[in-house]
Amino acid sequence: MVGDPVGDFIVRLTNAGAVRKEIVSLPYSQLKHAIADKLKERGYITEAVKQGKKVKKTLDVTLRYNADGSAFIQGVSRVSKPGRRLYVKSSEIFPVKFGKGTMILSTPEGILAGDEARKKKVGGENLFIIW
Repeated sequence: MVGDPVGDFIVRLTNAGAVRKEIVSLPYSQLKHAIADKLKERGYITEAVKQGKKVKKTLDVTLRYNADGSAFIQGVSRVSKPGRRLYVKSSEIFPVKFGKGTMILSTPEGILAGDEARKKKVGGENLFIIW
């Protein structure tokens, strides 16, 4: 059993990118699928598909690579952890890595990227940053 499903999700993505795996298969949850859809919208992954039925559902994530073969995801930093939740106001959301990265937030309006949350003027739990 995993104590931190979001942390496990992002670590699996970075590790798979380091060894140049094409597809990563992980246990399914609606939260992970929503995060994967946001990462797909931002261009960090190519595709996220739900496979299986009932208890044996998995989320198959297809990673994206640069022309030189390096992983598109260069790094990820978990901000809010199960032992210490960190929340941000919309006024506290700033660009990550001078605009080259993305902050992923869990808000009352769903999973949003930092700039989307700032435009909608909604804060929430700062899940992680990715670049």
